[in-house]
Amino acid sequence: MKTETTETGTLETWTVDEVQKAFDADSIVIIDVRTPQEYMFEHIEGALLMPLSFFKPAKLPCQTGKRIVFHCGSGMRSERVARIALEAGLGPIAHMEGGFGAWKAAGKPYMGTDMATGAPQRKA
Repeated sequence: MKTETTETGTLETWTVDEVQKAFDADSIVIIDVRTPQEYMFEHIEGALLMPLSFFKPAKLPCQTGKRIVFHCGSGMRSERVARIALEAGLGPIAHMEGGFGAWKAAGKPYMGTDMATGAPQRKA
C-alpha cells in the first residue's frame, strides 16, 4: 500500500492483491465509480456502484468496521473520487491502483457478460 498525505487526510493506494485479500476477508467495501454501462458489462462481484458523475460523499455507506476502497477502469477516476471524499472529511479512504484493468490482468475473479447470450457469467 502506498500512502499520500494531503491537506485533508491520507489517501491510500492499494494493489489488486491487497484489495482482493481484504475483500475476501470482508474487511472492506469496494465501490465501483465507473458508469452503469461499464458495470453492467463486467464488474467485481459484490462491488457497489456509485458512478463518478453521481458521486455524493455524504451518501457513502458507514465505515464502521470496514474501509472504503474505490475502483474504476484504470485508477484515474477512483483517485479523483477518493480525493473528493477526503475533502468532504471522510477517511480513511483508499483506491485500487490500476483499476479494473489491473484486476483483470492479475487474473482476479469478476462477473462478465457472455457475448453470445448476454447472460452474466463468472470469469477469472
